[in-house]
Formats: sequence, structure tokens, C-alpha cells
Amino acid sequence: MFTDCKGIPYPVFAEGKVSFCDAVKNAVPENSVYELRVKIPSGSQEPAAGQFYMLHPVHSENLLGRPVSVYYSEKKSDGSVEVYFLILVKGSGTKNICDLREGDKINLLGPCGNRFCLPDSSSGKKVCIVGGGIGVAPVAGFAETLAEKSYDFYASFKSGSYGLENIKADKLIITTDDGSCGIHGMLPAALTEDALKNGNYSAVYACGPLPMLKYVKEVSEKCGIQCWLSMEAHMACGVGVCLGCTIDTTEGKKRCCKDGPVFDSKILKFEGPVQKVAGIKVQPRREPLTKDPDLSVNIAGVRFENPVIACSGTFGFGVEYESVFDVDRLGGIASKGLTLEPRQGNDGIRVLETSAGLMNSIGLQNPGIPHFIEHELPLMLKKKPVTIANLSGSFLETYVEGAKLLEKTAVPMIELNISCPNVSAGGAAFGMTCSAAKDVVRAVRAVTKKPLIVKLTPQSLELNKVALACIEEGADGISLCNSFQGIAIDIERGVPVFDKLKAGLGGPAIRPIAVRLVYELVQAINTLPQEKRVPVIAIGGIAKWEDAVEFIMAGADAVEVGTATFANPPAMIEIIDGLKAFMKRKGYENISQFKGIIQG
Repeated sequence: MFTDCKGIPYPVFAEGKVSFCDAVKNAVPENSVYELRVKIPSGSQEPAAGQFYMLHPVHSENLLGRPVSVYYSEKKSDGSVEVYFLILVKGSGTKNICDLREGDKINLLGPCGNRFCLPDSSSGKKVCIVGGGIGVAPVAGFAETLAEKSYDFYASFKSGSYGLENIKADKLIITTDDGSCGIHGMLPAALTEDALKNGNYSAVYACGPLPMLKYVKEVSEKCGIQCWLSMEAHMACGVGVCLGCTIDTTEGKKRCCKDGPVFDSKILKFEGPVQKVAGIKVQPRREPLTKDPDLSVNIAGVRFENPVIACSGTFGFGVEYESVFDVDRLGGIASKGLTLEPRQGNDGIRVLETSAGLMNSIGLQNPGIPHFIEHELPLMLKKKPVTIANLSGSFLETYVEGAKLLEKTAVPMIELNISCPNVSAGGAAFGMTCSAAKDVVRAVRAVTKKPLIVKLTPQSLELNKVALACIEEGADGISLCNSFQGIAIDIERGVPVFDKLKAGLGGPAIRPIAVRLVYELVQAINTLPQEKRVPVIAIGGIAKWEDAVEFIMAGADAVEVGTATFANPPAMIEIIDGLKAFMKRKGYENISQFKGIIQG
């Protein structure tokens, strides 16, 4: 077994088997906290109190494991170790872990980090142990290593209580913010300077949310009592190499996973309330709404019931999904990419799943604009969502002729597609340079008075200049971004997967890049006089309501959802419902109240 210079074993990687996983009783809200028990193979190192493991279900879609503190561990007669964890369901990573069932496999890296220092038993003094929320788990595990009634235990929760079944304290004091259990109030309602002084403690050990730890540090140090705090931070590796989990101390930045997670409080630096992040003012807290928020948005004079639009090329003409979910709940539907003439599209393989997205080389297969006007458009116009005709072409003349035909119809909006990466002529070629983009927008603008949204490609080296050039020529809005070009290789045959070599990549993999592009585009548009600014519709890897909120906060007026519909057909409905719930919880009455809030 490998150990460091202090004799502490280095973490090891092992595959464990779940022996138990179920929701913890009395945790509020219900099913918010789970107890997980994992049996680790014979010969594994038993963890010490205060240490943690990186947990990663074998079949999880999440890239990284999640750091979870040890709640309890037990050496079995067969030499294996069963480790208990309490897990707060926060996001997809912890939810995937809590969805495990008996017999499932889970990868563990650990035990990681240092441990709680045992108190000096010769002093004859008790110690004070403090746990806040899910932070109860590691300190409860530590308490089990101490003699009965050699400690007092303070547990603070927002509501209810859990994780205290094995506590054998001299005094167990529980506080709850809502008064549902123990003393009404948070930790300061029970743990005061006087309580610490009267307790005659030799040391304080604590784990919980940062505001609580800051308070424990302050009162402990005022009383001259040694204080040990278990910290947490976002991390990738758990063994000290990624340097992603550093925290500020008087001795410089320390790694939470390797130098901690248990630190002497005297070296920890807790700054005051953060007013700005990256120079952007943190939004003040709002009171939750008592009525439903207004999700409607206005784009180029057209009202959308909500900002969620089905992306062109991923939703056909809307009617195809009518039997799958209530299509009428969408804000808008962008048609399949339309060209003047019918197209059969590309040959060979057309779609390929990647680890975090989807590559496609469809090639704008469509029935042609005349057929669309006669057959598909009437059906689309009968639906409640705003119909958007996505107009593409091979040459400038075909764009113009197509726009002339659409101008004579009742379609309320045109999305001018100069961004398709999967065609030999036209498409993205027009969106790469300012001059080409200006030519096509000017020509189309001359033959239609309908609101004109220009869909741009992220491949342009002068993207924002292209967007501003389009606005100068009469674009009423910009949609960004179409898929990114990529290459896939069939390694068995040694040939490209796609006949045209390059294909478009969409899906979650591109979202952070798309958010940056939208943010920068909105910044560029905001340099224009107020009367010349136009709305932006964001596209790129939107799969959840959180993604939509992210784009709107970056400055987008609305979002188009594409690949997510293939993976999860009702994704757009879930986004609308999630957006509504978010706005209600955060006190946003309408979209404009949080649109572009990170623009500064």
C-alpha cells in the first residue's frame, strides 16, 4: 500500500457494489437526501473520519465523479469494507448516484483527503461538533470515533433533521430555520460565544455551508478555542493534480482535496459578501412570485407566447410531433431548411452520435418552397406557435426568388439561413464574410417586408462584423449559432464517416462555446444606437431549462432547441415548464428582468 510522508494511504481506484440506496427519512424536502452504502473489495483501505471518495456510477453519462464525504464505514469479516454516504441531490451527478439500486456497480477513487485530528483526551474536556445540513454526515462519522458523551453535538437544518441516529453526545442540540425540530432558528440561535465558553471545550469541529463555517470560525477564535473546519470545493480529480479545488488561506491557495478537506480555521480566509463576479454585479434577491410569470417575448414585432422555438432541421414542419406532445405549447416552429427547388440531400451516412452531441450531414433535403407553400405551410399556420420559414439557397438568385414566393404568403417571419455547413454551394458560404452576407441580406430585404432573422455560422472568422453588416442591410434579428464543422473517421475502414468529409456538430458539447458567441454578439449589438439594436435568438446545445436561462442571461431574447428533441422528445415542454418555475421562484415577472444580466 502506497502512503505519503505522513503515513496516510494514497487513494486507490476500485469498483464497488451498491448494497443499499434509499431516501433518508425526515429530510426536507422529501427525497432530497439519500443514504448510499457501497461494498468495496477485500483488501481495500478503510477510510478515516473526515475523508471522502470520488463516486462515479459505472453507467453514468456524467464526465466526472462527485466528491462525497464518508458518513460511516465498517470492515467486514471477508476483508471487504462497506462505506456509508449521505448524499444531497443537487444536480445530475448526485441524482445519478442516488438512482442506483442494490447490486449496481459504482467506481470509487479514495479514500481522499486528510482526516479530523483526534482531540487531546488528557485534557479531560469535551469537544464541540457542529454540522449544518448535509455537512452533518462527515462530523457525525467523526463523532462515532469518540467516546460516548465526550462531545456536544450541534446540528442545524433548514427543516427537519437527519443523520443523527448514531450520535451519542452529552448534549444534542438541533436547530431548524422553520422551527420544525428543536430550537427555532439557524445555528447562532444555539451556538453562541457564551455557549462555547460555558461548554469549556478543547476544540470545535464543523462541516456545513460556508456562511455557517465562517460563523463557527469567528466565535471559536473569539473564545480562543482550536477550530477545525471541513471545507468543500468543485473538483475534478480528488487527488491534488487538477488544482481546480483550491481555496484561499493565509498560506496561499490550498487544495481542498489534498491539503484538506479539514483545515485549521486560523489559516482560512472567508471574504465578505461577494458583490461582483468577473466585474458583474451579483443580482439582488427577489421575493418569489405569487402568480405565474409572463413568458412572452417580442421578436421583430412578432409576439411569441414563450421564448422556446423548435430549431430548423430538427422538427420537420411541426405536425410530425403532434402525437408525441402538445406542439401548441411551443413559442415558435422554424421550418425545415427550404430551397427554391426540391432537394434530395447528401448521400452516404447522414447522422453520427458523438459522446456529447450529434453530427449530421443531411444536405438540406426538402420539398422545395412551392411545395411548402401549397402543402406544409397551411398546416403550420393552423398551429398556435409562430411559424418561421427557414430560407436557404444555392445562389443569390435562388434566395431572392424564394423570398419573393414567401412574401406572398401569410408566414409571419423568415429565417434567412446563410449558415448551413452541409451543402456544396450557398449556405455557410454566404455567412463567412461581411461582403457576401451583405449581398444576400440586401437582396432578400429588397423583395420582402416580412421580419427577417438572419441565421449565422460560427465558422466565420469575423462573426460579429458579419452580424453588424447584416443588421446594416436590414436584418431584424440574428439567430446564432448553426452547427460547428467537424470530421469523423471510421477507424476500421480508414475512411471518413461522411461522404462530404466534414459535417455539422450540435448538442450539449457546443453549448458553452455557443453561450460565449451569443454573449459577444449581444455586446457588439449593444454598441449600436438603441434604435438600431435587434434581438438575438440563441442556438446551440440547449437541452434543459437551465441552458435556456443561461443563454437569456447572456443576452438572448429567445432560444431554438434542436438535437435535444431527438434525445428527449418532450424536452422543449420541460424547458418551458422549468423556465416558468425558475422565474416564479426567483421573482422574475417577465423575461426582460433577467435578459442580459451578465452584460454588466
